[in-house]
Amino acid sequence: MSPRVGLADVPALLGEIRTGRRVALGRAITLVESSRPEDRSAAEALVASASSVPSQAFRLGMTGPPGVGKSTLIEMLGLTLCEAGHRVAVVAFDPSSVRTGGSILGDKTRMQGLARHPSAFIRPSPSRGMAGGVGRRTREAIVLCEAAGYDWVIVETVGVGQSETLVAQLVDFFMVLVMAGSGDSLQGIKRGILELADAVIVTKADGTNVERAERTRAEHARALTLMPRRLPQWAPPVLKCSAQSGAGVDALLETMATYRRQLEGAGVWASQRRDQLVAAMWTAIEHGIKDAIASDKEIAAKVASSETAVREGKLSPEAAARLVVQGILVR
Repeated sequence: MSPRVGLADVPALLGEIRTGRRVALGRAITLVESSRPEDRSAAEALVASASSVPSQAFRLGMTGPPGVGKSTLIEMLGLTLCEAGHRVAVVAFDPSSVRTGGSILGDKTRMQGLARHPSAFIRPSPSRGMAGGVGRRTREAIVLCEAAGYDWVIVETVGVGQSETLVAQLVDFFMVLVMAGSGDSLQGIKRGILELADAVIVTKADGTNVERAERTRAEHARALTLMPRRLPQWAPPVLKCSAQSGAGVDALLETMATYRRQLEGAGVWASQRRDQLVAAMWTAIEHGIKDAIASDKEIAAKVASSETAVREGKLSPEAAARLVVQGILVR
């Protein structure tokens, strides 16, 4: 086990990260993901130093139901980008057990070719029950990957239940994957997540799926015309792709390049990054309040008694929540 990183170790660790040492990057992400209070000061100092230089990386978020081919497409995109001279980091999340907190973390196994590429870095992490399909420290992991010189950072969500909306607040381009020939897939996707999508990708558009892929593409294209655009400068396209054959991968990369050019030209790219920082602040506030409740014995006791009152029907959930919040505010 690596020795614990203290505040005095931060400059040296950041120096190793900036030289591209993947072991150091993995160690740094482990630090920022730590739930131990004694690690927070070093983690915050590391992230603050790492983000002192504005990033020019492309942050790509990808979500979709299990079996849609997220890992396969990420590997194809990643290898294509690496061969073109880019450096690609993948931050991937697996669902954690609600009971034990454990997860499978099989992304390196699913993306073996990309994992072996010298210009790639794959970091599988447990979601630890976080809603939104990502982890609590995803933004910090992205910042560290960028500090290590990765100019593409791909965030793969858990992909369970199509509730992965938090990732849209962390990335520049949010991609929703749907499977060709999977039945009435449009009905299975919540409107909210399609409204956040910068592109919808119909996967496995090969072999006997070609015609079904086109029907799926047309259905989703029609649906998107009925939804408000997230950005007035961009009409989200619906594209077909086969990660097995590589068909559609170049078109997808060109779409993302066009997206960046248009948003940079309109000044939206930079404003989105600023919005991401504000969203991160509010996420940190929410987690900080929960941490404060858990660590303060008096407040924790009030929460426990409120839970009992709600369970016994003596208090409504709203009234109980108000009492807890008031207890926090008057301290």
